[in-house]
Amino acid sequence: GKMAASIQQTTTTLLVIVIWSCITYSADVDQTERYRNKVVSMFQHGYDSYMRYAYPKDELCPITCSGRDTWGSYALTVIDALDTLLIMGNKTEFKKARELVLDVSFDKDVNVSVFETNIRVVGGLLSSHLMSVYSDTALPPGWPCEGPLLRKAESIARKLLPAFATPSGLPYGTVNLMFGVPPGETVITCTACCGTFILEFGTLSRLTGDPVFEEVALRAMNSLWSRRSKIGLFGNHINVMNGEWTSRSFTIGSYVDSFLEYLVRGAALLDQPKLWRRFQNDLYSNAYRCQMSDWYFWVDFQQQILTNTDFYALDGYWPGLLSQIGELEQARKTLLNYLSVWRKYGVVPERYSVPVGVARAGSTAYNLRPELAESLWYLYKATGDPVLLEYGKIMVDTLEAITRTPCGYAGVADVLTHDLTDRMESFFLAETLKYLYLMFDPDNVISLNPTTSSPLPNLDKHGLGRLRLDPLVTGEGCSVGRSGYLFNTEAHPIDVGALHCCHSYHADKGKATSPRNKKWFKENCKAPSLENRFRTFGFKIST
Repeated sequence: GKMAASIQQTTTTLLVIVIWSCITYSADVDQTERYRNKVVSMFQHGYDSYMRYAYPKDELCPITCSGRDTWGSYALTVIDALDTLLIMGNKTEFKKARELVLDVSFDKDVNVSVFETNIRVVGGLLSSHLMSVYSDTALPPGWPCEGPLLRKAESIARKLLPAFATPSGLPYGTVNLMFGVPPGETVITCTACCGTFILEFGTLSRLTGDPVFEEVALRAMNSLWSRRSKIGLFGNHINVMNGEWTSRSFTIGSYVDSFLEYLVRGAALLDQPKLWRRFQNDLYSNAYRCQMSDWYFWVDFQQQILTNTDFYALDGYWPGLLSQIGELEQARKTLLNYLSVWRKYGVVPERYSVPVGVARAGSTAYNLRPELAESLWYLYKATGDPVLLEYGKIMVDTLEAITRTPCGYAGVADVLTHDLTDRMESFFLAETLKYLYLMFDPDNVISLNPTTSSPLPNLDKHGLGRLRLDPLVTGEGCSVGRSGYLFNTEAHPIDVGALHCCHSYHADKGKATSPRNKKWFKENCKAPSLENRFRTFGFKIST
């Protein structure tokens, strides 16, 4: 009864304390391999449990060993986890799961989150389409400009387009997959919910030849940008009909976070220097306004007055973004602050009062979020600091100790007691375990950095040396797997070079011959500059 539960909880807590106190800072190769295999085993336990108990529901209920629909009734977890299978080398299961994904129907009367469907479903399908080159399956004619996963991504993205039909160009938060924006849908949505489309929609436009996706995504970003305050900051919620801010607080985290990511990564992926200038010259230069002692808090977006001094779990991505733009010292300081919260509880609560030093009452849950693992990987990738690798090992051990159940991995209802909740969000397999796996697999193709003289070495071992594309799939800057990968905010990797392979293909098919499309291709599908593209990330460029 209660005594047994108390003993079990005490045992778990003591185990976490022991784990955190045993940092050895060893860079032992055998240990790295052991942890890589351990993460694969964790993924397999979670994935197999989902397939056994939950599929085709969206998510696994790891305590009751069942499933439930959450975001859209479209087998979300298998779509979200599909590219992780390939990254971890499980080609056999990828082929099986791919067929299941292709059988999913999006023609149903169900309301879905535009934001979540884009980053998880559209992003997952596009990534798996581009990663298929590593799956040892025959690529369809015209790949990467054709393919069933690409068409699947296009079909669901088209169902999101009605959300963007607003006077401001900012999208509604919800659409019905059959009927568009639901009657009575709220006109209030978050900043990130408006500004987190350019990676997925830009990729769709470049691969399919239809500019509409990239155009609506850029229009939304431009609309947000035009509404920044006189000191260069944004609120965190906005009215999509009249463009008025309904929440005046700026933060690098909750409700704003991925908009900032997509300014940086959108600039790199699509060769859009304007997006980079907006981040570097305006937003990042103003980020000091909410920074105190290497924490980042909420401030009034017009008057720079502190409005909230909590650390949010979603803030955890920020050191990773700092690592990408080369701000490594600041990234390290802030990441260590955030890790101090993880060390205190074994996991990180949704909100933590920094001045008081306690988890915020009512926000003490941990739902298997990936953001700290994400930042660990980006900073480790940039620095090779073995201390960060040890933190990665500890994170693996604490997740295993606290969240594992016989039927998967469960979110934590309360970080103070480590009581569990009956939900395994799809991002645990798509993001959290993917980032931790990559910590221990530095030779993975996803982790390699491009250079101008030798884009990516040793790819023959991944099968790319034998790759032969359709003769029409060509163009200046076209490459597959050799120009690096950029993650969307759900950790779905997008092949940078592949986005420049489809101009000739679609011109031959007639897609690029209308005046409107021809102008768009001419302006946007020019040869990319690797140096311009990757210098923002602190990548070393050889010449």
